Amino acid sequence: MAIGYLMMQARTAHDAVPLSGVQVSVLDDEQNRVYELTTDENGETRSVSLETVDKSYSQNENFTGTPYVTYNVLAQAEGFNALYVSDIPIFDGELAVLPLSLVPMQERQRSSEQIEISVGSPAVAMTGERNQEGQRGNMGVPYVLRQVVIPNPITVHLGTPDSAASNVQVSFPDYVKNVASSEIYPTWPEAALRANIYAIITFALNRVYTEWYRAKGYNFDITNSTAYDQYFVYGRPIYESINRIVDQIFNEYVRRQGQNAPYFTSFCNGTTASCAGLSQWGTVTLANQGYTPIRILRYYYPDDIEIAETNAISNVVTSYPGTPLRVGSTGLDVQTIQTYLNRIRRNYPAIPTITDETGVFGDSTRAAVTKFQSIFNLATDGVVGKSTWYKISSLYTAVTRLAELNSEGNTLGIGTVPPSSVLRQGSRGQDVITLQYLLDVISEYYSGIPSPDQDGIFGNGTRQAVIAFQQRMGLAADGVVGPATWNSLYRTYLGIEQNVPPAGSAPAPSPGQGNVIMHTVRSGDTLWQLANRYGTTVNAIKQANGLTSDNLSIGQVLRIPVSQTDSYFQYTVRSGDTLWLLANRFGTTVDAIKNLNGLTSDLLRVGQVLRIPE
Repeated sequence: MAIGYLMMQARTAHDAVPLSGVQVSVLDDEQNRVYELTTDENGETRSVSLETVDKSYSQNENFTGTPYVTYNVLAQAEGFNALYVSDIPIFDGELAVLPLSLVPMQERQRSSEQIEISVGSPAVAMTGERNQEGQRGNMGVPYVLRQVVIPNPITVHLGTPDSAASNVQVSFPDYVKNVASSEIYPTWPEAALRANIYAIITFALNRVYTEWYRAKGYNFDITNSTAYDQYFVYGRPIYESINRIVDQIFNEYVRRQGQNAPYFTSFCNGTTASCAGLSQWGTVTLANQGYTPIRILRYYYPDDIEIAETNAISNVVTSYPGTPLRVGSTGLDVQTIQTYLNRIRRNYPAIPTITDETGVFGDSTRAAVTKFQSIFNLATDGVVGKSTWYKISSLYTAVTRLAELNSEGNTLGIGTVPPSSVLRQGSRGQDVITLQYLLDVISEYYSGIPSPDQDGIFGNGTRQAVIAFQQRMGLAADGVVGPATWNSLYRTYLGIEQNVPPAGSAPAPSPGQGNVIMHTVRSGDTLWQLANRYGTTVNAIKQANGLTSDNLSIGQVLRIPVSQTDSYFQYTVRSGDTLWLLANRFGTTVDAIKNLNGLTSDLLRVGQVLRIPE
């Protein structure tokens, strides 16, 4: 039996907040537990090995069976809805990295819901026809952009163009990695992979450049329908061989000599479906014959095509300087990277402190870059090339954006009681600003909800965001914000505030050293509740922290003293708790908790008080 590999990454708010302590179960097709894992401070699990079939089957177009073995993943964390990802293809020798996009529970939500994602077969194994239509040049096109721009993010419609499916926004490199992992097999020869990835990149850029859907009144750039565009499965794993190539070429595309427009690179599998463009299986045959990627592309497209590069990327704070930064580099670009990494380090404390002189790329800068690359699945060479530069820049944007939103919420004084006004397109004023702020925050954690401009004017962008929110929450999607929508907005917003751990803080609650437990204050916490939860007193907590009043602030880290005469503290069971989750959170074992409490089964009930051994 061959071996493939799987690793999980649990992060939220566009990777700005890593989620530690997430309980992850890897299951086989019969729902037997193969592994039980827990995410670390970077939101990652270790890589695990899984049995699969030999890669030769996935390289043979005549093989009629399934050239991989599928597995399932269940992810659970306190304060978040559970996530179940099924039918994950594992290939021989390939590492699959699965993003766990956990959604915070709403305020007063009594039990965790389970969100389900089915990955399934890549498109190359599907039998449906592909009827892609598009513009192959910019001659006579009424709507084209002036230059080829990498859309960051790109908006993907999860269905056919006229369906009522939702949209999601993802970074362009992540989109390309997802499509390539969803379209083809990652075990193919590298020349075949590169040719297919060039076709995928160019197809998407053609849709953006010609405004294929935007010009027709749609609010998205591309669909995930194989009949119209290319396959995209939100929440699927990305394969390492594809990840590595996309990081190198995500801003390179195919064009005809003398033209700027991305060529319309249509494609199909070439076996069950035929088309005028590239044959996916045909690229494997040509690669095995020694063809280079550009030669493969010219076999299917005009002979005068070439590979071009664009450095125009939307929503990027600082553009890539054009040359890699490494030990010995100096100047403003080095200072920029040092500033960004030092800020990112607050959310990812595993990144070491940079002690080099400002603007000088020394050993400590290299160590910080290398750790960053390791966390985000980049080549760990300690060099800031194109892919590392843009990942650092995009993550810096994400963490600072989150910090700005948190600060803005304090300034606005959102409170806990929704406004009584009814808002619709054309409304203006402070309540509209409140609405737009709530949608902005929620959009950081709910992928299908766009972020409107906070201008106090209820325009079409705000209406589209409201409709997307209403659809996600099962409300009447009329774009009008009445009492039901206001209440749902506040429950969702307060749930985020209550359940998402503050960036850069210790997990809450977690065992401290000796007889002290560190606890990060969340919405609703009081000294009386904490004293009862941990089996101590209000005065003991106040003395341990030098408090002169009973007031607490969200995000405040408290030292909770535990009686030295006891070998346990008390914990009140919350929704979503399991013995396995509690054992991992508090550094003990399931058997130890069961023995201390006289439990004969693993069943828990909300409100049950447990003794947790230190």
